[in-house]
Amino acid sequence: MEFTPLKLNIFLLLKLPSAYFTGVKVKQISTQQCRVTVKHRWINQNPFSSMYFAVQAMAAELTTGALVMYHIKNSGKKISMLVANNKGGFTKKAKGRITFTCNEGHLIANAIEKAIATGEGQTFWMKSIGVDEQGDKVSEMDFEWSIKVK
Repeated sequence: MEFTPLKLNIFLLLKLPSAYFTGVKVKQISTQQCRVTVKHRWINQNPFSSMYFAVQAMAAELTTGALVMYHIKNSGKKISMLVANNKGGFTKKAKGRITFTCNEGHLIANAIEKAIATGEGQTFWMKSIGVDEQGDKVSEMDFEWSIKVK
């Protein structure tokens, strides 16, 4: 699969429909960064007039996971990937359009190189930060990824 926002959004529709139908959309991906947006709507609301935390987690995880997939494809190797752990914090109600960004593509390249060289699984943490339309941080999530050469 070619890694463009359109192709990733089609992937969401086919493989992660809960993310797609709650409004999670990839806006940009490169070797170093992935940006995903989601707008607060009826389908992704909580009882407190803001976005449900799980929808924020889906969007944040996608920023990190899409980068991992991108680097695995570029490596040309068969490598499995799995979220091993996650943690998150919320600092403001998520209303309006929230943009999640991960800028840690460099961490993946290093882990893939080490996994290929040693044949051993590797783990690494990646951070995604969600900001609202005013630029205020609403949440910050960390995902521990585990990769292994098949």
